Amino acid sequence: MHLPASRSAVPRLEWLGASPSTNSALVELASGDDTGSWPDLSVVVTDNQTAGRGRLGREWVAPAGRTLAISVLLRPGSGAAALPFDSYGWIPLFAGVAMARALRPFVDTDRLTTVKWPNDVQVDGLKISGILSELVPGTRDVVVGAGVNLYFAADELPVATATSLSLVAGSEFTVDEVLSGYLRELTGLYRAFVSHGGDAVASGIASAVTAECGTLGRSVRVELPDSAVVTGIATGLDSLGRLVVAPDAHAGAHPGTGAPSTAAPLVVSAGDVTHLRH
Repeated sequence: MHLPASRSAVPRLEWLGASPSTNSALVELASGDDTGSWPDLSVVVTDNQTAGRGRLGREWVAPAGRTLAISVLLRPGSGAAALPFDSYGWIPLFAGVAMARALRPFVDTDRLTTVKWPNDVQVDGLKISGILSELVPGTRDVVVGAGVNLYFAADELPVATATSLSLVAGSEFTVDEVLSGYLRELTGLYRAFVSHGGDAVASGIASAVTAECGTLGRSVRVELPDSAVVTGIATGLDSLGRLVVAPDAHAGAHPGTGAPSTAAPLVVSAGDVTHLRH
């Protein structure tokens, strides 16, 4: 596909006619014999991903031509220049910011585009994009995958909680405009992050994520990896990008006393978060 703006935004971009998973394809390419030809910010992209994966191993599949699957290779350095691994939690968060910023110019101005912690972009509370980051085995490199719904009609949406850009657009758009916008935004955020050694505050990443994150200040339901469920208010992000939740008043209260909760704030590094209605 002819993608002049997108190709000019990154050092290498390969369009695949079809791919089971662009993340898997790029991980394999970045760790294979030809790894040196895949520099930092190389991209693999397709509009026909046949066996995509979301968080927690969930299947992510769509008819050809309806979505865009984008994988970007980040090589943030090694040795003294390496970012601390505990800073990597910010990567999918600022990738979500990049996607939200890229889509917003095409979304109807009456609609709200936000990031849902930790890996979704929503328009009016409906999922339009998801992010999945994974390490390249044996390295400090990361492949950041993003899927974005472009051309679904209302009766084609896979779930009732999803939407597509064509359904919420306030202006016309092309694949190249959406893709190049995302790559430019991601590159800017990533370079700021790396130049500040993974310091989310000094690089401006923490403030950018906080400003875009529609989860903050919301009542949420958190299902933790051990299947425990907590409800409360999402109050902020900690220094590693983890979600901080103030449990509801009944959590930790003394049974039958009506005493206020003594439950400590919950810091969530992994789990399913559902926004509850106000």
